[in-house]
Amino acid sequence: MSGSPPMPQRRGRSHDVSPRSSLVARFFRRIPVWLWLLAIVVASADFRLLLAGGVAAPFIMVDEVIWAELGRGFADKGEPLVRGVAGPGYSVVYPLVISPAYALFDNLPRAYAAVKFINSVVMSLAAVPAYFLARRVVGQGLALLAALLAIAVPSLAYTGTVMTENVFYPLFLVVALVLVLLLERPTLVRVLLLAGLVALALETRIQAVAIVPAALLAPLVLALFQRRGVRETFSRYRALYGVFVALGLLALVLQLVTGRSTQDLLGAYAPVGSASYGLGNALHYLAWHVEELALYVLVVPFAAAIVLLARARSLAPPLQAFLAALVSFTVCFVPIVAVFASRFSDRIEERNLFYLAPLLVIALLAWVELGAPRPRVLAPVAAGASALLVLLIPFDRFLTTSAISDTLMLLPWWSLQDHVGSGWVRPAALALALALAAAFLFVPRRYTVALPLLVFALWVLAVKPIWWGTHGFEHFARGSLFQGIRTVKTDWIDRTLPSGAEAAFIWTGRTDRLTVSENEFFNRDVGPVYYVASPTPGGLPETRIHIDRVTGAVTLPGHRPVLSRYVIADSSFEPDGKALARDNGWGITLWRVNPPLISAVRIDGLFPNDTWSGKNVTWIRRRCTPGLLLVSVSSDPSLFVAPQTIVAHTNGGKSTQVRLAPNGQAVLKVPLAPAPATGRCRVDFTVTPTAVPARVSPESTDRRVLGAHFNRFLYQPGARR
Repeated sequence: MSGSPPMPQRRGRSHDVSPRSSLVARFFRRIPVWLWLLAIVVASADFRLLLAGGVAAPFIMVDEVIWAELGRGFADKGEPLVRGVAGPGYSVVYPLVISPAYALFDNLPRAYAAVKFINSVVMSLAAVPAYFLARRVVGQGLALLAALLAIAVPSLAYTGTVMTENVFYPLFLVVALVLVLLLERPTLVRVLLLAGLVALALETRIQAVAIVPAALLAPLVLALFQRRGVRETFSRYRALYGVFVALGLLALVLQLVTGRSTQDLLGAYAPVGSASYGLGNALHYLAWHVEELALYVLVVPFAAAIVLLARARSLAPPLQAFLAALVSFTVCFVPIVAVFASRFSDRIEERNLFYLAPLLVIALLAWVELGAPRPRVLAPVAAGASALLVLLIPFDRFLTTSAISDTLMLLPWWSLQDHVGSGWVRPAALALALALAAAFLFVPRRYTVALPLLVFALWVLAVKPIWWGTHGFEHFARGSLFQGIRTVKTDWIDRTLPSGAEAAFIWTGRTDRLTVSENEFFNRDVGPVYYVASPTPGGLPETRIHIDRVTGAVTLPGHRPVLSRYVIADSSFEPDGKALARDNGWGITLWRVNPPLISAVRIDGLFPNDTWSGKNVTWIRRRCTPGLLLVSVSSDPSLFVAPQTIVAHTNGGKSTQVRLAPNGQAVLKVPLAPAPATGRCRVDFTVTPTAVPARVSPESTDRRVLGAHFNRFLYQPGARR
């Protein structure tokens, strides 16, 4: 190896304990490490399970539905299925992990609770690899603190969701540990172990593709730290490069032999590989992701990592190997996530980067272990730059509902904005960042262990807004459930259908798409999903149906009849059959029908996939009997300042009307009597006045002539007014 040897660390080898951590080490030494780790994991799992119990329903759509469907597919059929369709190209490790919940419980609400139990245990296991990773560079006491910090990251909130983060987080830390071990001593066994873990990670989350370039880059970064030449580096790590290149070539050959493109390696995310990306926008997102990462770890670990990296050549080999892994993961993960966000999500994807937080925290602990070196120029620059990153975050752009699922560390600032106004968010962020930077610079060396404890305390404080705040998980989950199901029992469909039966879901676009997602999540017996005009968002398997305007016959592509004996639909689609159960909140009804399926109702005058009407709406029911039609209507105060009138004429004769306040709701009760010649009931609605949004608000581009929201139609045969 060329150049002078690195300066030894104060603590010597990783198993020695420095004077700075000796007091902590003596306190912990009386209890075995495995017992401390077990206590951390169990306490974390219990706490996370308690919190997850408050999440009433899935709300990250359609991701949670997909992973739940895949888990059910493995439990029921032994293969990954989404709505009964095999091979959708998604990763399979997480569905396999949660599949026992669906195998043990037929009742899906109970299976959902079991999934959250599995999540809480698996994600809390991240403490174990975090400990052993930290143990490479710090003493036992600080390594246990690293384990504690690893399960305190705000993103453990995802234990309340059916998401791959629950498995990928601990698995990523295992990968990081093995990579560091490989950098220290590159044996073939460690190379093969790393390759196997990368394959496992890829089958957990396709984002793991970033691990491959990180693993190949890390030896070069370490060579830079150790002043080793390129030729010597490739020679030392020839097993790593040989195995990974061979596996890469094998994957390409298999794709060519099977007639598939390299983009197909991304599975369901193949469009990511073929999309075009704007350089300027990607650079903006790169900056924003780095800035938010500094906020996530609360400045101090970022500053400590900068100081260590600047002095990397003088550090001991184990710490050099760890820093090489940290740099490689950061350099490979952040740009890939940022470029993806610039094209596909338009948000800060903290959810894809929080895995780096434990590595940065371990860097802080290593800095503490070294005696908290603060070079006269470098330390203020590192602290100032880390604080400045937080100040540069465009809070006004990203404090939106997308933060609830993807950018958790912005939720405390959103809660603050609700209390003090948007003008105070940036000054408050600056004050916190400067205070943390000052702590990094001025806390006495003997007390610098307080800095990681400060990070821990602030992460704990973030739990309240993330879980229980106005924009937190519990509130948003309840809102999602309300948008999808308003009955007391979320499994109301399974409770109604006879054993072995399944019901097709007819999606008309008139209600929230969550009426489909939430009901299929909580009910095993929801079968195929059919749509009338446009499919539900998310790209899940669905089939378009055609409804004949004259006969009401419902057909599939190829003019095939729909032969389902049970169907679920909102009130704008009423089959010729018997209603078995109804979600009165949305008017979603479970019907028993005599195949082939026929629509008994036709509604004209509503805009596609919307409840908005124009000036006129027509409701027609075939095979009608005397009764009542209940129509739930509402207005919009952003369009109307004066009351509206809705008049209903039955079969061109008798009229009924209702007066609707701008912010009001009403139920129009229309008596029905079939026309003797046709046996049909026809109701014509007229709304006055109407409005064009583009004329009311200069910011609107909507030029439709809008009347009122026709939220629900309920036909009650035999009922009287």
